[in-house]
Amino acid sequence: MQISLLLAIGAGGFIGAVLRYLVSGWVQKFSASLFPVGTLSVNIIGSFIIGFAVLYFENVVAPHQKALVITGLLGALTTFSTFSLETVTMLQSGLWGRAAANVTLNAALCITATILGMALFKRLYG
Repeated sequence: MQISLLLAIGAGGFIGAVLRYLVSGWVQKFSASLFPVGTLSVNIIGSFIIGFAVLYFENVVAPHQKALVITGLLGALTTFSTFSLETVTMLQSGLWGRAAANVTLNAALCITATILGMALFKRLYG
């Protein structure tokens, strides 16, 4: 594997991780909710962007740019590991309904966001 490709992924990961911290923290604070809406929001945003980006990067840009955005930035921006930990914590606390809502909302809204991102790309470029 090329070092330049690894550096592109690392740069994207740095940006995505910082964005995840800032966006999820801001949304969580703004919502004043006990439900992890910050994590949910970055998962939806990342899912929307990946739906758009995967089609954009099919024929438009170099593989390094695709790796920077999709693997690095979006891999670090979306927080499935955090989502999993939050869900397990809810289950361990006996918050079965909240945990079920977290799983349902993350799955349904993120899949929908990916579809919408693809639809936006097709509308703009298709």
